[in-house]
Amino acid sequence: MTKKITIVLMLVFAVGSAQFLEQKKDLKTTEGFFDFHYNEKEDELYLEVDNVDQEFIYVHALKSGLGSNDIGLDRGQLGGTAIVKFIKAGNKLLLVQPNQDYRAITDNAAEKASVEEAFAKSVLYGFEIKETKGSAYIIDLTPFLLEDAHGVARRLKANREGSYKVDMSRSALALTNTKSFSKNTEFEALITFTGTPEGRNLGSVAPDASSVSVVQHHSFVALPEDGYQVRAFDPRSGAIHRSYMDYSAPVQEDMTKRFIIRHRLEKKNPELAVSEAVEPIVYYLDPGTPEPIRSALLEGARWWNQAYESIGYKDAFQVKMLPEDADPLDLRYNLIQWVHRSTRGWSYGASVVDPRTGEILKGHVSLGSLRIRQDFMIAQALMNAPFESSDDNYEPMLEMALARIRQLSAHEVGHTLGFAHNFAASVADRASVMDYPHPTIRLKNGNIDFSDAYAVGIGTWDKVTVAYSYGDVPKGMTESWYLNDILEKAEAQGLRFITDSDARAATGAHPDAHLWDNGANAAQELEDVLALREKAIENFSLANIKTGEALSTLEDVFVPLYFYHRYQAEAATKSIGGQRYTYAVKGDEQQEIVTPLSAKEQQQALDAVLKTLDAQYLAIPKDKLAMFPPRAFGYRRTRESFKGNTGITFDPLAAPETAADMTVAFLLNPERANRIVAQHAWDDKLPSFESVLDALMEQTLYKKTKDTYAAEVQRTINYRVLEHLKKLSVTKDAIPQVKAATFAKFLDLSSKLAMSKDANDRFIALELGRFMEDPEEYETIPAPQIPDGSPIGSFQCLNH
Repeated sequence: MTKKITIVLMLVFAVGSAQFLEQKKDLKTTEGFFDFHYNEKEDELYLEVDNVDQEFIYVHALKSGLGSNDIGLDRGQLGGTAIVKFIKAGNKLLLVQPNQDYRAITDNAAEKASVEEAFAKSVLYGFEIKETKGSAYIIDLTPFLLEDAHGVARRLKANREGSYKVDMSRSALALTNTKSFSKNTEFEALITFTGTPEGRNLGSVAPDASSVSVVQHHSFVALPEDGYQVRAFDPRSGAIHRSYMDYSAPVQEDMTKRFIIRHRLEKKNPELAVSEAVEPIVYYLDPGTPEPIRSALLEGARWWNQAYESIGYKDAFQVKMLPEDADPLDLRYNLIQWVHRSTRGWSYGASVVDPRTGEILKGHVSLGSLRIRQDFMIAQALMNAPFESSDDNYEPMLEMALARIRQLSAHEVGHTLGFAHNFAASVADRASVMDYPHPTIRLKNGNIDFSDAYAVGIGTWDKVTVAYSYGDVPKGMTESWYLNDILEKAEAQGLRFITDSDARAATGAHPDAHLWDNGANAAQELEDVLALREKAIENFSLANIKTGEALSTLEDVFVPLYFYHRYQAEAATKSIGGQRYTYAVKGDEQQEIVTPLSAKEQQQALDAVLKTLDAQYLAIPKDKLAMFPPRAFGYRRTRESFKGNTGITFDPLAAPETAADMTVAFLLNPERANRIVAQHAWDDKLPSFESVLDALMEQTLYKKTKDTYAAEVQRTINYRVLEHLKKLSVTKDAIPQVKAATFAKFLDLSSKLAMSKDANDRFIALELGRFMEDPEEYETIPAPQIPDGSPIGSFQCLNH
């Protein structure tokens, strides 16, 4: 009896001690950077970890997206990049992300440990060890792969689309691009989110908004080989930078260490003035891109090779078609991806960057496919009767749109090479593809000329920033001297770098740094744009759409023409209270520190801007109004349509109201008003805020027009001026001097209009009286929303 029990126990022990992988049937094994085994029966993936405590790079991304620009979860979107490592803790492996923001760059191990212990690290996941196989540990990676690593549910909730969670019963591993190579292992999983939809955007792109599925991608990548040289950041360079705090830095030195991001690039023959690269930078284009867009994107991206040639590299930057069997999210491929969304939206260039050094491991460009159609429509609106003789006469418009797409391709690739926006480039003959370009269209002999709409080739500034980021330091020269010399020579050529934070219209103050502008003088360019716009509106007719198209389409084509001046108006407004400056550093004597714009320049800008509040420019001609009937069946208004207050009919007053509201919002921005007060105190020759208000009110609220239609348009404009003056006088962002000046003008206006015979004047006086009695009760009356404008052909480009 005892012998039988012993045999049974031995059998039980033998079964219980069987290796984990041996118990699984028909495993499919893949070898590479990480070896893994797939169990089809249970849809599980088992990872072999034999590099415990060894750091590697982890990146997550979306293989497939939602197709909504508003939600912002695109196909091919990169997520965070992290240095991670597996550590053993009992019968677990923990995936740990060390803290790269706080370091001690020293050989003193104790000093390093003190910093590591002072700041938090993150444990991303814990795995039970299923088996020990020699020096390797077997873990089930499946739950980790099926987590919402990309934050899809969080994004949906933040966008008020509803509360969603991962439904494991509807989620599964995806094997097509789950592969392992010598230096990277790639995983994918289909993740399904279920919940109750609340917003409108998700329902517009999902077949069933209560169940939404995306494919999520994970990359485990070996750290780059040694030999990469970190390059210091200079705020004048136009290079994107990263930083960390070095607690081992001497007290007399800055603890914040700033370094640029860039691809690794080395010459095969460093002794030669011109040499091929050891490893060229190669970008690949999404084969799903159709012609003729495909050729345009290839051509535009290849412009960058001109910049690398200028620093002595031969064919160091190349663009090819992505091989058919390649995965776009495989970190071995820099990619230009053609991304579809339900509505027009931004394009962007993102990069996977080694957070320790700034080395770019993968560039990934996402180009919105609807963008080219907007540029086509801009050309369609501006051209004189393009479809008068033939509906097939689309080539001139297509060529302008393709010219923009070439520039866009170069622009977004530039971000992934490590370059920031340079919004001061347009004043130097379009010196950079890293600016946002407005089409350069001119009136020549009374005709609209499109021949120079967009620049061709890489810009002069782009060669400067490539030289700073990628140039090789000559022998016998220090790197700091070499880099500073590049920037000083650029400044001597009139090339400057001003980026996003100083170029936005609402709060910006630099007269040369704008989005979507042209020319060295923003005010003069606005005058030119208004003249061109006036001519294009005069030419506009039924011949701007094809035969058989609903006239509602004609109205949509008219939108970008009517608001054609919007960006240049923003640019000119920034000159009022503006000042020129650079990101100066001590020791560079050429760099201008700060200089307020002269009174003459500010007055010129104010005169130009006030024209955009004149009924002469904003009233849509009556013969054009006759072409805009109520919307046709099946052609509803969209976010890109005119908005109005007259129901189904086209509202001839709402368009001027919207355009005026845009200008006045920029002009009476509280920070701008505060700057004008401060500048006048600094130099009383510069405009005072009272003088700006006087000019504004003289051209609007006090202006009289005999023509009935023009008078009504002007009244509409005036009400927007009044609305923004009220808003300025109560906002917490305006200093007391601004409020005092505004209230003084209210008193003058009220007394002058109270005795007027015009009913609208008396109504304004009455409204002002009520407002001044109790300004705290003021509630903003919004204008009809302006149709989507940015991007007219580019996104606020993001770089991750």
